[in-house]
Amino acid sequence: MITTIDAAGRLVIPGPIRREAALEPGLPLDVRWRDGIIEIEPQPLPVALEKRGRLLVARPKIKVRPLCAAAVERTRRDISTGRGRR
Repeated sequence: MITTIDAAGRLVIPGPIRREAALEPGLPLDVRWRDGIIEIEPQPLPVALEKRGRLLVARPKIKVRPLCAAAVERTRRDISTGRGRR
């Protein structure tokens, strides 16, 4: 996909890419220049670990929207196909 940068330096990430990457307005992004390539990556979600019974649960430190079924299915698909690995 091709996009442009406007006069103010803003870059519009095409909708299909935003949906596939689960990027939403207000999401903090890390932007890097590495070996001639611009990398854009969502910042990790800050979490606090709390014990619930015998489980250790990660609770977001900031308010986040609940996961939607599509995001869960996309993550499950990515993990099963190996795309979720780094």
